[in-house]
Amino acid sequence: MGEGLAWEREGRDWPNAAASRFVEAGGLRWHVQCAGDPQRPAVLLLHGTGASTHSWRDLLPVLASHVRVIAPDLPGHGFSGWPEDRASFTLPGMARAVAALLQSLDEQPRLIAGHSAGGAVGVQLCLDGLAAPRMLVGLNAALTPLPGMAGAVFSPMARTLVLNPLVPRFFAWTAGWPGMLERLIDGTGSAVDPRGRELYARLVRSPTHVAAALAMMAGWDLSALWRRLPELKTPLHLIVGDRDRTLPPDLAWQAAGRIRGTRVTTLSGLGHLAHEEQPGHTAALIRADL
Repeated sequence: MGEGLAWEREGRDWPNAAASRFVEAGGLRWHVQCAGDPQRPAVLLLHGTGASTHSWRDLLPVLASHVRVIAPDLPGHGFSGWPEDRASFTLPGMARAVAALLQSLDEQPRLIAGHSAGGAVGVQLCLDGLAAPRMLVGLNAALTPLPGMAGAVFSPMARTLVLNPLVPRFFAWTAGWPGMLERLIDGTGSAVDPRGRELYARLVRSPTHVAAALAMMAGWDLSALWRRLPELKTPLHLIVGDRDRTLPPDLAWQAAGRIRGTRVTTLSGLGHLAHEEQPGHTAALIRADL
């Protein structure tokens, strides 16, 4: 899959570029950022669908002053390569891919923090015995099938769209229309700074990145994850922005009701990208769970 981001071009001023490296693992060329003292406990950060390491641009340096941080671009996203096997875009496949990366890096994170779909990947890693952190943190985590018509239509629609190679190019083209990106970001309920908006603009103008986001949405079955939630033994802390317009905040409480001992923290006045709005506060919450 071509027309992706080029590190030689976009990487020159990418957030935390000094921490970036490229690693071969599981048949995939990964872009991953590693920062902090290797002798300290490791925290794995997993971004959500359609995002990249840029989502941690302000949080990563704060955490790295206290712990070891590992933050990859998920398959097909950002600067990571496109997997040969489309099964890598399913939730179990994504978990296996991340596990292969951790093995290649020889990292065993003490804590896994995932945003949105990244939270689901973290839970799947634990359910499948691919990682054994002491704590999971879900930041507006996508652990529950979308309710109503959205759940009935969204995934089948994504599966249809991803089969058409022209769709990612069309979406990337329309992302440049006046106001289009602003409407997408404002739809999260979060106030993202100009730097963050500019980085999201770069991502959505990449047909490869858009195709990966569509493939990830099309390949996921959150109903299967939902059924397995009571099996989770790893302590889970769900952090939720009460202005999240992407995932209704009450979904976190529904997920917590299926997992014994789960804690829920509500962040007032923040949306789906709460960790970008208040990176320092989010980092403090993560550190408290170590």
